[in-house]
Amino acid sequence: MVPVPIRSLALLLPLAVAGASPAQAPELRLAGVFGDHMVLQRETQAPIFGTAAPGAEVVVTGSWMGDEPLASGQADADGRFRLAIATPPAGGPHEVTVRAGGEAVVLKDVLCGEVWICSGQSNMEWALRASDDAEAEIAKAAWPKIRLLTVPNRTAAEPASDLDAQWKACEPSTARDFSAVGYHFGRAVHEALQVPVGLIASDWGGTPAEAWTPLAKFDAETFPGFVGAVERVRAMAGDMEKLEADYQAARKAWEEGFGGLAPNAGGAWDEVGLPDPWSRTGLGDFDGIAFYRREVEVPAEWANRDLWLELGPIDDRDVTWFGEEVVGRTEQWNQPRRYRIAGSAVKGGKVTITVRAHDTGGEGGFVGKPEDLRLRPVEGEGGPLSLAGAWQRQRGPAQSELPAEPRRPGVGAHDPSSLYNGMIAPLAPLAIRGAIWYQGESNVGRHEQYEKLFPTMIQAWREAFDRPEMPFHFVQIAPFSYGGDVGQAAALRDAQRKTLQVLDHVGMAVTMDVGNPRDIHPRDKRTVGQRLALLALAQDYGFEGLDCRGPLFRDIAVEGGELRVRFDGADEGLVVLDGPLRCFQVAGEDRVFHDAEARIDGSEVVLTCAKVAAPIAVRFAFGAADQPNLFDKHGLPASSFRSDDWPLGR
Repeated sequence: MVPVPIRSLALLLPLAVAGASPAQAPELRLAGVFGDHMVLQRETQAPIFGTAAPGAEVVVTGSWMGDEPLASGQADADGRFRLAIATPPAGGPHEVTVRAGGEAVVLKDVLCGEVWICSGQSNMEWALRASDDAEAEIAKAAWPKIRLLTVPNRTAAEPASDLDAQWKACEPSTARDFSAVGYHFGRAVHEALQVPVGLIASDWGGTPAEAWTPLAKFDAETFPGFVGAVERVRAMAGDMEKLEADYQAARKAWEEGFGGLAPNAGGAWDEVGLPDPWSRTGLGDFDGIAFYRREVEVPAEWANRDLWLELGPIDDRDVTWFGEEVVGRTEQWNQPRRYRIAGSAVKGGKVTITVRAHDTGGEGGFVGKPEDLRLRPVEGEGGPLSLAGAWQRQRGPAQSELPAEPRRPGVGAHDPSSLYNGMIAPLAPLAIRGAIWYQGESNVGRHEQYEKLFPTMIQAWREAFDRPEMPFHFVQIAPFSYGGDVGQAAALRDAQRKTLQVLDHVGMAVTMDVGNPRDIHPRDKRTVGQRLALLALAQDYGFEGLDCRGPLFRDIAVEGGELRVRFDGADEGLVVLDGPLRCFQVAGEDRVFHDAEARIDGSEVVLTCAKVAAPIAVRFAFGAADQPNLFDKHGLPASSFRSDDWPLGR
C-alpha cells in the first residue's frame, strides 16, 4: 500500500529511531478526507483512519478532552489503522492529534456538526456560479461554520484508499465553484439547526448509477446486462504506470497522424463571436475538431507576471496555446477552463491565443457566458481583459474522418464501480449523517434496470459507511425533451419514486415545476437544495409538522366511467395552479392512452375521458418534458407516476 500525502501535517516530532534523517518521509499519514477546517460528525463514534509504521501504537486525542486519549490501537502488518473516537456535541473549533512512532499529525480548526455527502451527475456538480442569481448568491455565501470539500474526479478499477483534497471554510471565493444544490442544502440545514455543517461534493457530470456502485453488487442473475463490463473492469487491475505510458505514446501518434495538433496552415478562417455553441453559430450538429485563434494586446505592465487564462466550459475537450506554448488541456465538457500562464512566457504586446476544441457528440464549442472568457493577472492589480467577442474559427476534421482514438488505460467514468472506487471508497468509513443525490439522466432508457440498481447502490453505500439506516435523499430528474422519448424519462422518474417503497430512511425531492424542457441543466438549484433540506429536517432531525414530500401516488379506484386517483401526503387537500389540471391520461383494456379531464376532489383527483368509456389505468406527467400543475397546500409538486406496468408507448 503506497502512503499518500497528509492533508494537514502541523507538527512533525523527531523520529524515535536513532540517526533517522530529518528529511526522511513520515510514516504516519491520515486519509485525505481528514484535514484542517473539516467537520466531524457530532456525538458519534467517528472513525479515524490512515497509515503508520506496521505495528506502531497509534493514539488519538482531542482538545475537548485535554491530554486524555480518545482512542488507541496498533497499525496492522500493512501499516493501516482505524480507530474510533467519541465526538462531542456541535461546536468548536477543536484540535485533533494523532500520534504514532514519535510522529504527530494535528488537525486544526475542526468543528463538530452534521456531515453530508453530495453526489450524482452534472446537476449535482453544477456550480453556484452558473446558477440563478449567481452573483447575489455568491456575494452572501459567507458561512464560516459551513465547510466544503470537493472530491477530485477520478476513476479506479479497485477501491482507492485515499484522495487529494482540502477542506475549506464556506466564503464567496470557495462557494462559487462548489455544488449549487449542495450549497443550498447545507445552508438551509445550517440555518435551521444552528450547528456546523460539512459538505463533501463527490460528483461527475454525465455519469450513470452503475459507476457509483461497488463491483461486488453486480451479480449476473440480478444484473445480466453488466456482465461483460464488470469483467472488463476486473481485468483492468495491473501495472497502471506501464499502461499509462503506452497510452500517452499511442495518443501522441494518434494526434500527429491526422495533423490534429495545430490548425491547417492553408485553411480558411471565419470570424465568430465567443462564446459560440456550435448549434447556434454555423456548425450545427458537427462533431469533430474546430480551431480558434485571437490576437490580444497584453499590457506592458503585465510582463513577467503569472496570468490566468479563463475560457469557460468547452464542449467536449480542448488544447490551448498561449503564443507557441501549450498552457493547458481538459477533457471534461462542463469544466470551466482556467489555465495558469507562467510569467516567463508573458511579454508585453501582441500574442495569439489558440484553442483546439474537439466535440465527440451533441453540442460543441464554447458554452459558457461572455464574462467567463478573460485574461487577468494571478496576483496584484490589473484586468481582467475580456476575451469575449470576435475570434477566428477554422473547421478541422469531422469525427467520422478521425482514426480510432486510443482508449485511456483503466476504467472510464461510465464503467461499473469506477466512480465508487475512485470517489466514494476513499471517503469510507468517515462518520457522516447521510447523503443527497441528483442523478438519473444518464440512465434514461434503462428504467427497469435502474429500479433494481438504485436501491442496490444506496444499500451498498450504507454498508461502506457502516450505517444501515443512513439517510439518503435524492432528486427526481426534472422535465426535459429527450429526443425520441416514448416515456423512458418518465419511467425513470417512476423507478426513482418506487425506491421510496422498498427502502426506509430515503426521501425524494420532486422537481416537476422547476425543470426546463429545453435545458437538461435547469438553473434553479436553490429550490432543489431547499427541498432536499426539507426532507432531512423532517425525516432526520425531527422537525414535526414540516411538509417535505408533496403528493405521492397511492392507488386508483375505478368507479364506472370515472377513475379516482388517491395520494399519500395530500391530507390537507390538493391544489391546481395555472389553469385547468393537466398531464393526466387514462387507458382502457386496449392500453391506448388518451388525455383525460381532471378535477380535484379534496385529496383525490377524479378523471374522465370521452374516448375511454371504462378506464383501468392512469399515467400522470408521462411525457419527458411535461410540466404538470398539481401541488399540495404547501406548494410542493406531485410526482409523475403510472398505475400500469405495460410496455412503454402503449
